[in-house]
Amino acid sequence: MRIISVIRKSLKEQLRSYWVLLLSLSMGPFFIFVYFLIMETSEPKYTLLMVNNDKGLSGDGYTINYGDSLISFFNSIKNDTIAIPLVIHQSDDRIAAVEAVKNKKADALIVIDVSFSQTLQRKKSNDTVAVSGIEFIGDLTSTGYLVSAVWANEIVNEYALLVTGSKRIIGVKETALGTSATATGFDLIVPGILIVSLIMLMFTASIAFVSEVENKTIMRLKLSKLTALEFLSGISFVQLLVGIASVLLTLLTAILLGFNYSGSLTIMILIAGLTSLSIISFSLIIAAVTKSANEVLVVGNFPMFLFMFFTGAAFPLHNDALFTIAGYPINIQGLMTPTHAISALNKTLIMDMNVLSIIPEVISILVLTIIYFLIGGVIFKRHHLKLS
Repeated sequence: MRIISVIRKSLKEQLRSYWVLLLSLSMGPFFIFVYFLIMETSEPKYTLLMVNNDKGLSGDGYTINYGDSLISFFNSIKNDTIAIPLVIHQSDDRIAAVEAVKNKKADALIVIDVSFSQTLQRKKSNDTVAVSGIEFIGDLTSTGYLVSAVWANEIVNEYALLVTGSKRIIGVKETALGTSATATGFDLIVPGILIVSLIMLMFTASIAFVSEVENKTIMRLKLSKLTALEFLSGISFVQLLVGIASVLLTLLTAILLGFNYSGSLTIMILIAGLTSLSIISFSLIIAAVTKSANEVLVVGNFPMFLFMFFTGAAFPLHNDALFTIAGYPINIQGLMTPTHAISALNKTLIMDMNVLSIIPEVISILVLTIIYFLIGGVIFKRHHLKLS
């Protein structure tokens, strides 16, 4: 029952250190909000100008202008499909539109030929010779033009097939994995930020361990015959609760800002719990080589930045595997558990995969956690838990 007393004492100490607790709980939501603002302001948008020179067709009681219909089709496609980053503007003056593209006020210009309607009408009548005229104008060295032209060309072809009733020679079917069809840039960054919220445990857990040494209360724990395992497990349990609360608060913030959450909450909590234990275990190493909270704040910065910026947590990071174990790639970043945790969250939250798919990541996290805990436990016991 001594471990219950350690848990109760550690919980009280954590609540007394409310500034450190507040930092840990608020860092994840803060990063989520910052990245949300970055994604909102930096989301790629390409301006496409369209000039309709089509004269259209008229007959007994009807008027057809396929050029106007094409522009309407562009707008309907843009509004219905969030993945198309085009902003459509219509212009009546070709010269002014060309100047706008030259001055970088637009990325590309489409000029619809005067005989556009006539050509499409002949195509509907199975005239295989008829060719519709569409002119693309822009800076061919500009990425904005290239992206705009690719999208525009596909939409024009789709419209022509629709109007003429033609069929593609090759039918291409696109199958999205998980929620990738509707995932935004913000959705893709959320799994990493969830892990960032857990990395902040490196400070709270280290301080929780070392504060017993700094406040000299470690002497009473030694005299009470408390085992090292009971002492470390009691504090780790409280820090585990802090970690899960932090990741849930971060997830809630992301959902409120529009995160498309579709994974299993149970699996996410499992990953968060295992990652929390790994961060707590690594924190034990920091606490073992320090003697005060001030030393923790100095020494802990280096590993915290490594875990945050070199595992793909703060921003996406990809490195080639050094080798594989049973088909699972291992690289230098694999020595840090957030790498595996982010991979597991991407599989479950973005790809909507089941728990069996993340077994390699879970095993990696568990192995590293045990290694961290054994190293930290041995050093901490030797430096702080031995009666002298």
